[in-house]
Amino acid sequence: MGVKGFVEGGLASIVAGCSTHPLDLIKVRLQLHGEAQTATIASSAPRMGPISVGYRIVRTEGLPALFSGISATVLRQTLYSTTRMGLYEILKSRWSDPDSATIPLPRKIAAGLIAGAVGAAVGNPADVAMVRMQADGRLPPEQRRNYRSVADAIRRMAKQEGVTSLWRGSSLTVNRAMIVTASQLATYDQVKEMVLEKGLMNDGIGTHVAASFAAGFVAAVASNPVDVIKTRVMNMRVGEGEKPPYAGALDCAVKTVRSEGAMALYKGFVPTISRQGPFTVVLFVTLEQVRKLLKDF
Repeated sequence: MGVKGFVEGGLASIVAGCSTHPLDLIKVRLQLHGEAQTATIASSAPRMGPISVGYRIVRTEGLPALFSGISATVLRQTLYSTTRMGLYEILKSRWSDPDSATIPLPRKIAAGLIAGAVGAAVGNPADVAMVRMQADGRLPPEQRRNYRSVADAIRRMAKQEGVTSLWRGSSLTVNRAMIVTASQLATYDQVKEMVLEKGLMNDGIGTHVAASFAAGFVAAVASNPVDVIKTRVMNMRVGEGEKPPYAGALDCAVKTVRSEGAMALYKGFVPTISRQGPFTVVLFVTLEQVRKLLKDF
């Protein structure tokens, strides 16, 4: 049962991650837009939305650029999401009431927090590589890293910046993953149970889609500020002998708010919810179908 949960969650996550990758790339570009160390520079950056960012990427970099870093997405989902989905199911089954086979919401949230933390720690190298590969196209040609693949990105980071660079921003990754997993998985299970208990819909695609949208919205609202800071810390360029742009997560948050305003922490929210919604729907609809296919195994 434990291994089966990991396989089901991993397959569903890879399908969902690949199908929504362009939206995630646009989100990353928006979160980095206007990034600067002074208010003067930040205030001079023109305001942009997800459509204009997407159009600009296609116009200047070509249509395939929307899938930059997809190899890192596959690895990230294989490591991070497979771990969190499988571990969540194990904890949920162990903490369920043996008589009613139900689990209260606080325990679902606790299971999500634990599963998200472990998954993020495992998948952080792929997360760093993915952010850098997605952000590379916004840099001038002479400053681009030009990673050929996720394997090349991880190899070069370890060689040029040290192995510890693969876990850059890991505290933020863990915090975000705990928030996303707890809010996403617990909300999905809770809404699905409520819909079925009240007889609003049958246990089918309609119920899965409705519960998924609710889970995606809650996860996006809860995680966006941490996601903005995580993206900027992971993407910062640190030359040999140079002082890092940010001393850490708190320093990044302070500088971001000081130079761009508090709402900068919700930069990329529209593509976040636009991506989180479809991602969550594809994730759970695929998961339910995979479970049906593997129910006899």
